[in-house]
Amino acid sequence: MAVRIRLSKVGKKHQISFRIVAQDTKTKRDGKFIEALGFWNPHKKPPEDFSVNPQRLNYWISKGAKPTLSVNKLIKLSGI
Repeated sequence: MAVRIRLSKVGKKHQISFRIVAQDTKTKRDGKFIEALGFWNPHKKPPEDFSVNPQRLNYWISKGAKPTLSVNKLIKLSGI
């Protein structure tokens, strides 16, 4: 099973926020996920807009999970 760390949409129309999840590559974007690692709200200003559990993120990356480009950018901006 190949695992990706990606954004999953949550929230209402015009108030979308995202969960950062570890998910099998074959499942849909908003489908079943293995573990929720954090969240990102693009409507709020930093630092309250982005939160992630760094220990679990590093665990999944060490197990071979690859973050998507957008998650990778968020991780670099947060300094993790």
